[in-house]
Amino acid sequence: MTLHDNMIEMGDRAVAAARALAVKSADDKDRMLAAMAAALEQGRGALKQANALDLEAGRAAGLSDALLDRLQLTDQRIDGMVAGIRQVVALADPVGALLEQKVREDGLVIEKRRVPIGVIGIVYESRPNVTADAAVLCIKAGNAVILRGGKEARHSNQAICDTLLEGGKEAGLPHGALQLVRTTDRDAVRELVQMQGRVDLIIPRGGESLIRAVTEMAHVPVIKHYKGVCHTYVDDTAQLEMALAICENAKCQRPGVCNAMETMLVHKDIAPQFLPRIAERLIARGVELRGDEASREIVPQMKPASEEDWSEEYLDLILSVRVVQDVHGAIDHIARYGSQHSDAIVSESADAQQLFLQQVDSATVYVNASTRFTDGGQFGMGAEIGISTDKLHARGPMGLPELTTYKYILRGTGQVRS
Repeated sequence: MTLHDNMIEMGDRAVAAARALAVKSADDKDRMLAAMAAALEQGRGALKQANALDLEAGRAAGLSDALLDRLQLTDQRIDGMVAGIRQVVALADPVGALLEQKVREDGLVIEKRRVPIGVIGIVYESRPNVTADAAVLCIKAGNAVILRGGKEARHSNQAICDTLLEGGKEAGLPHGALQLVRTTDRDAVRELVQMQGRVDLIIPRGGESLIRAVTEMAHVPVIKHYKGVCHTYVDDTAQLEMALAICENAKCQRPGVCNAMETMLVHKDIAPQFLPRIAERLIARGVELRGDEASREIVPQMKPASEEDWSEEYLDLILSVRVVQDVHGAIDHIARYGSQHSDAIVSESADAQQLFLQQVDSATVYVNASTRFTDGGQFGMGAEIGISTDKLHARGPMGLPELTTYKYILRGTGQVRS
């Protein structure tokens, strides 16, 4: 059987499974997920054995210590996967929720209700825990899911998927509701993202190069964010102690993630007071500062920022710094260099706050808080499938409701249109 034929068969199985899942109750789905969690907990020995094969291959291939760490399945991380599934079980099922209802004069009832999307394809890299996270979120929202992980986690992903299937099958998981693309052939990704009529949505999780490659190949809608070039603007009315704490947290609390601050913008009138103090804090934390000319006049230790720095997602202890004229200058900078992910203003001016909220076109916009809160767990979603910077269907952290769409349901008593 060719790769194309094999992928088509997977798609057909997923479509049939999505129909079967659509009639499952919230209790039915929760039983499936609870059984999956129990299977993972009991099967940790096999998971670690499979993971050891990936780690051995990774070391032989020269993977960095950071990548090997992301790849490793420790008891703590397996416990985290199990706990994550049980958290999803505890979440409210969005399927069937009434979003809107109207009753026409003739008595015809028009309802707008949440329904599953159908079949979702997830393309991801490195972390094997994504196999469990993505699977259970999609199934809880009533969707069949086809997973395609990175080759570096091949054995781990297969072991996790097989364990989930073993537990889920005993609890009534429909055949084809959870499938893993097991070949390492890169053409499998192309096949998956072009299966119109069999796959309804693609969600890539990984680096910018993966997401761009998936988007360029896809014939199926893709929900994505390419990168997180997140900004914090410190206004001239900002409380200095608050601004110091927010900026330090946004940069240093976890610098290698997409919601960390990459550029700090400072009003010209507050820059002489603020920049030396924040620079002292950040340099003490190991941050390399790259500033424009005005910033470097105030803090000479800064390296000169290049044009490329303003649009760079460092994912590291590096920060670009620019002095701007006012809130309008900050908004203009973000519009030119930002990634529409997460941006913040620190200000006591209601006018400046409102202007920033209205004109910064990002998925998540903050007033007097760190950008590090852009996360499904922090938003009270329990878990997230990813973060979207798109404008259609879903934007920002994506939880269970974002894994549904809606349909109109009309209930009549014989009405006909005149």
